[in-house]
Amino acid sequence: MKEKTVPKYMQVKQEIQAWFHSGLMKPGDLMPSENELAERFGVSRQTVRQAFGELEGEGWLARIQGKGTFVSAPQTGYSESVRTVGLITTYISDYIFPHIVRGAEAALRSKGYRLLLSSTDNDKLREREALEMMLGQPLSGLIIEPTKSAEGNPNLDLYLALEYRGIPYIMLNEQYPELDGPCLKTDDVLGGALSVRHLLGLGHERIAGFFKMDDMQGVNRLKGFRQAYREKGLAIQPELVVQYATEEKGTKPLEAAMQLLSREAGRPTAFVCYNDELAVQLMEIIRQSGLSVPEDVAVVGFDDSSLATATETKLTTLTHPKSLMGQEAVELLLRMIGGKSAKPKGKLYTPELIVRSSTKK
Repeated sequence: MKEKTVPKYMQVKQEIQAWFHSGLMKPGDLMPSENELAERFGVSRQTVRQAFGELEGEGWLARIQGKGTFVSAPQTGYSESVRTVGLITTYISDYIFPHIVRGAEAALRSKGYRLLLSSTDNDKLREREALEMMLGQPLSGLIIEPTKSAEGNPNLDLYLALEYRGIPYIMLNEQYPELDGPCLKTDDVLGGALSVRHLLGLGHERIAGFFKMDDMQGVNRLKGFRQAYREKGLAIQPELVVQYATEEKGTKPLEAAMQLLSREAGRPTAFVCYNDELAVQLMEIIRQSGLSVPEDVAVVGFDDSSLATATETKLTTLTHPKSLMGQEAVELLLRMIGGKSAKPKGKLYTPELIVRSSTKK
């Protein structure tokens, strides 16, 4: 997949913002001239001018005729007149996020706030663009689902910008490890363990696990998967753990499942899936292989989405709070905005196993 190139003016803008976040330049300081910055960064004056234009539009800089360009005081996060909360998700149309968004929107509407929505399509550059767009708005607060949380945080400067401007924010589903703000998420380690304990209790020992590893949800579900095996003193066959990235989700796990199902000896008798979306796809692969769910292969998903009951064989799965998470995220954020939560704490939701017809002895 071809990596996206950051435009030169955006690189200059990000470097200048880093000066503000680090305190190297403070409100009221006179900025170096366009010529000085062009020489420092090895770019044209037009590139510097474009970066200045964006920074001025977002309230970071102010031009004073005849005197120069000065660093502005950061905008305060809370605004009585605007009352806007931003929500950045990885996907808007994915199968559980509309429920989260609806829960958040309903809670905000009841308190007289409007919702400003953006998505990253699980791309870190898009996350950067979404954060920059949000920082350009007079926000009261922000709710964020981090993008590929297991692959680091190249946008730390923008999270520092939120803190610098006094804009409270909380995270959903996971958080970047270097940030210590509140996070609302499901106990994914427990969820992974519950899946395997259920299957082991039904007599399954050759259980294949499929985990998306570029977000911490997948990493933690794999941890739980391994934990349940260790509790029973059992070793996992290495080939029964399939790891994949977001870009591979439509190919690698499906191909791996077909390979495992074609084995003459040691074929897995159960699948534990990263989410319901994958579980439904793998149930179809099982059928295409001439096998049945759950008679030949049992299947467990995660999220208890609408997909879990949309197929002929209803899916055993783990719950995800969805709408409740969106609602409670808003309630916590509004307490932070109102200054009523000095040391806000996140929430860890306990998943429950919903047993349906996709699993049996």
